[in-house]
Amino acid sequence: MSSKVLLLVTMTMMMVMVTMTRAASINYAEALAKSILFFEGQRSGKLPPSQRIKWRKDSALHDGSDIHMDMVGGYYDAGDNVKFNFPMAFTLSMLGWSVVEFGDLMGSELQNALEAIRWGSDYFLKATKHPNIVVAQVGNPIADHDCWERPEDMDTPRTSYFVSQNRPGSELSAEIAAALAASSMAFRKTDPHYSNLLLIKAMQVFDFANKYRGSYNNSVGAGACPFYCDFSGYMDELIWGAAWLYKASNKPNYRDFVKANIQSMGNLDEFGWDCKHAGINVLVSQWAMADASSRDLFIPNADKFICSLLPSSPTKSVSYSKGGLLFKPGGSNLQHTTALSFLLIVYARYMQSAKKTVTCGNEVADPARLINLAKSQVDYILGKNPLGMSYMVGYGAKYPKKIHHRGSTLPSVDMHPQHIQCREGDQYFKSEKPNPNILTGAVVGGPAEDDSFQDSRYNVGQSEPTTYINAPFVGLLAYFNKHTIS
Repeated sequence: MSSKVLLLVTMTMMMVMVTMTRAASINYAEALAKSILFFEGQRSGKLPPSQRIKWRKDSALHDGSDIHMDMVGGYYDAGDNVKFNFPMAFTLSMLGWSVVEFGDLMGSELQNALEAIRWGSDYFLKATKHPNIVVAQVGNPIADHDCWERPEDMDTPRTSYFVSQNRPGSELSAEIAAALAASSMAFRKTDPHYSNLLLIKAMQVFDFANKYRGSYNNSVGAGACPFYCDFSGYMDELIWGAAWLYKASNKPNYRDFVKANIQSMGNLDEFGWDCKHAGINVLVSQWAMADASSRDLFIPNADKFICSLLPSSPTKSVSYSKGGLLFKPGGSNLQHTTALSFLLIVYARYMQSAKKTVTCGNEVADPARLINLAKSQVDYILGKNPLGMSYMVGYGAKYPKKIHHRGSTLPSVDMHPQHIQCREGDQYFKSEKPNPNILTGAVVGGPAEDDSFQDSRYNVGQSEPTTYINAPFVGLLAYFNKHTIS
């Protein structure tokens, strides 16, 4: 190798190391605050005076009028203007779990986290107001996705989809039950009356989901599919809902339901808005570790899940980029990274209490190993990666500027008070300029498996943020905000 080539290689390596070092100083408190703030940018409905993302305004103020219900409120799931209640409920379940598990580590951000939860739980109280009817979604997705339009300007059909006794949707209803139960636990100390209201409603909705079994894929049809079809079946949501109700109520019938049905679960290493399997085993492991009659039902499966993630495990089922980011098949990869990392931390805490380790072939993993793996994922997302790129909008010096998000891309109502119609927004979508409105705290889909990233609205899988990427990230950031690990 010539001296010039050697010098070039050395300089390149030094530049990469400098980039990584600059990104290595992670401010978890700042990231936590911004991860929660993001949810204010996704709000639908009449915004409160406390709204901090000021470029967002009131939107969708007549939702539910087509079925004579008040369905104003809730969250837009991603960069569009549809309220998909199935992933929204999972988002709320994870926000609730974040507060239940890590709320005492959130400091002054706990109140903001609770407000983010209440925005969703109030909406789901509306969605479940009438017995044996659960609203599944608001907004025609085909029409909505055909427009690049601000939520404040929407003139596409705000069709309300719902499930009922004759058109059941067990996965949707049970996920809402889980969300309400988790939320009830989050509010137990600060608002016991509201907490009790949420728990009672969670029980009612679970009973409906269990009594009238069937998939919302069939009942909602084109409203749900192909956008948020349920591919894993509805039994995982029923067990997940029962697990949360047992945790929230301590009623043994919910524990018995979980134990009686857990053997039906496959895909033990999956967890997200569609598949709850790994989350169930981790959630119930807290009490199963101390219950001899339950231990063998859940702990081996939770351990297998952990072994599916550890980089040196012989049964690893995920891959890692050269930069160290966890990957699973499918788009919007960071939804997997944040959700699975959340489970790593939660299970590590339960392992610590039980003085337990996990054995994967010849590998033995203690809680610290799980925590360090999760930390590597959090740090990668926040900039400790080959590009020195933070995948949280508004965090760090370098972050995505052209995210796939209507409200962020189009000029705000303050800057452009005139109505922007359906196709009039195309010019802003096609623009090479950065988005005019910063959706602070939004975590996008993330880089490709070679650690490259295309900051482009056209690359939806990489540049679109979603609520269910951020929700588990809130808990992770709360943990690392208070636990310094070298």
